[in-house]
Amino acid sequence: MSSYREDQLQDISKRFQIYGEILHAEACKIGHINETYTATYAQGGVNVRYIHQKINRHVFQAPDEVMGNLMRVTSHIRSRLENESTKDITRRVLIVVPTRTGESFFVNPDGDFWRTFVFVEGVQSFESVESPKQAFEAGHAFGSFQNYLSDLPGERLHETIPQFHNSRVRFNALLKAIEQDHANRAANAKPEIDFCLENEALVDVILKGLDSGEIPERVTHNDTKFNNVMMDKKSGRSMCVVDLDTVMPGTVLYDFGDMVRTTTSPTLEDERDLDRVVMQMPTFQELVKGYLSTAGAFLTSKEKSLLSFSGKLIAFTIGLRFLTDYLSGDHYFRVHRQGHNLDRARTQFKLVRSIVEQEESMQKFVDSL
Repeated sequence: MSSYREDQLQDISKRFQIYGEILHAEACKIGHINETYTATYAQGGVNVRYIHQKINRHVFQAPDEVMGNLMRVTSHIRSRLENESTKDITRRVLIVVPTRTGESFFVNPDGDFWRTFVFVEGVQSFESVESPKQAFEAGHAFGSFQNYLSDLPGERLHETIPQFHNSRVRFNALLKAIEQDHANRAANAKPEIDFCLENEALVDVILKGLDSGEIPERVTHNDTKFNNVMMDKKSGRSMCVVDLDTVMPGTVLYDFGDMVRTTTSPTLEDERDLDRVVMQMPTFQELVKGYLSTAGAFLTSKEKSLLSFSGKLIAFTIGLRFLTDYLSGDHYFRVHRQGHNLDRARTQFKLVRSIVEQEESMQKFVDSL
């Protein structure tokens, strides 16, 4: 860590209600958006760790609204856990450490928004699912999260990233990128472009349901990647979900769809060997069982009927975003090789095809539970 950041964290450490001396801090690799540090303090004769995090204001342009949502959500989940006499609550939900003046965040003279969390000890995350049991735990974790927030009182949450999962908006952005072809890459991606155009009908299914009220708007996580589930190192059980900046109004179908996308194929999202990209039915079945064990109590029949479809839609939508960025010159997603975003898009579209081939069996299993 540079001396500048050490000095910065020394100052930040004095702004929050942490009573102890900061010993050292190191950059944390969790997430790709915010600037995150794990800081160790000498406190009451023992070493205690906290997370200091600077919110990325380019992605989240209203950090105060992000924190307003986060405080409402975590406070409500904590209350629900307390009412259930749940043990180990500080490992079951993120705990925000207030500033010395009682706020949920600190703004430095440069206008940067900083926040602090209690470090959750004894847990780990995984970039990809290693067993069907882990898929069950992922479904259980996000289903519990949605269930705890199904009775969140008060006004509608802020939309921290407007139109985040709006597939029509993403499709139209692709059409614009194809037309403009700023990076002169459209010819290289003709099969992928054709695939998108042939499957345009997918993008409006859930949107129409939301507009008509047939699909209810709920409080959802909106970034249900498997690595946002913290697993207990000893038992392998899910403890809590993290990365709550995108918690906002949405549909459970987007959340479940992204779970399908990130847990049921054994590959990373930039896999080049497309023969390895396949939706694995045993993993999907465990994911569904885990999810319905906690979310099944509040889901409507319409939501349940679209669970398999949601995986296809979200994989398609993420593929749209990767392909759009490739055609536009790789400005949004960080790339590490030539054609990286095109590889990512191809992986998503192969997963879509795999889901299509098995969708009837997938939904039949959902309906059996």
